[in-house]
Amino acid sequence: MAPEYTPGLRLAREFYVAVVRPLLEEHFPRMPYAAALVGPGSEVVGFDTQRSVDHDWGPRQQVFLTGRDSAQAGAVKAMLASRLPSSFRGYPVAFPVTGEPGTARHRVEVAGLGAWLTGRLGFDPQHGITLLDWLATPAQRLAEYTAGDVFHDGPGGLTRVRARLAWYPRDVWLYLLACQWQRIGQEEAFPGRCVEAGDNLGSVIVAARLARDLMRLCLLMHRRYPPYSKWLGTAFARIPGLADLGGSLGAAISAGDWPTREQHLCRAYEKAASLHNELGLTPPLDTRVRGFYERPYQVIDAARFTAALREAITDPQVRNLPLTGAIDQFTDSTDAIGRLGFLRACVSAAIAEP
Repeated sequence: MAPEYTPGLRLAREFYVAVVRPLLEEHFPRMPYAAALVGPGSEVVGFDTQRSVDHDWGPRQQVFLTGRDSAQAGAVKAMLASRLPSSFRGYPVAFPVTGEPGTARHRVEVAGLGAWLTGRLGFDPQHGITLLDWLATPAQRLAEYTAGDVFHDGPGGLTRVRARLAWYPRDVWLYLLACQWQRIGQEEAFPGRCVEAGDNLGSVIVAARLARDLMRLCLLMHRRYPPYSKWLGTAFARIPGLADLGGSLGAAISAGDWPTREQHLCRAYEKAASLHNELGLTPPLDTRVRGFYERPYQVIDAARFTAALREAITDPQVRNLPLTGAIDQFTDSTDAIGRLGFLRACVSAAIAEP
């Protein structure tokens, strides 16, 4: 009989309180550590459901040691391997994961905090975060390491790191908003042109791309890291006050004719423009749609927002960057996003161009 579903974060916290903490207190009473559940996994960002238990699921967490104590990681792992129970709340404590098929072992990771962060982010935020670090780190990863839950943090290092990663510095944020508007401006006239060319399917596809970009824009405006495609709609739907905008985007994509599609896109554009003005990052901009040169399409002229945001950036280095943006604003390849060195090389090349 399957155990009663327990949300992953709650399961992890209960596992720490009932099992992991007592073992650490018994065997390593003087060792400072942090315990948390952060990183990949739908449960970390609170998107897990009953369906999530069909893979990579069970009581899991990380135990982070200070640099001084990281040499004890092997001893802590060995103690846990010998003392953890076989199950907890009906779930096996040792279970296989996608990256290790057929290998069932406990999933309490034990590592030095700095080395663990470097391996997953490509840098150690304990020593500062550079412009390259911000732009080369996918927003999905930033969401994973600032969400989740910290059960204990004796040294305080993990808490400080999460505070540093909580959101982009102001000028980087403005730059990413400018780049997101830039993406919209580059395609906002395309759905109408597709229809004129007899390509209604192409119009729908471009409208869906614009919807995706508007959703990511709204998440950025609300200071929320946009997740990857599977969770984008879920994250967007949790932003208060955007039900009407979401309804307009859904109606635009499902519309069977261009006039209806354009009407709903225009409503979404104007709502996004109003949200921009509410932020107060630039002087207020006209939120009304307008014609696209001499062609019969209505657009928001997103380039206006790009220019205004760029002008509001105070750091000349950031203001003068090319409008490629952060890594996941110009690539969404799953294989690419998983290669941290490749991502850093791509962004380094992009921001080095004059």
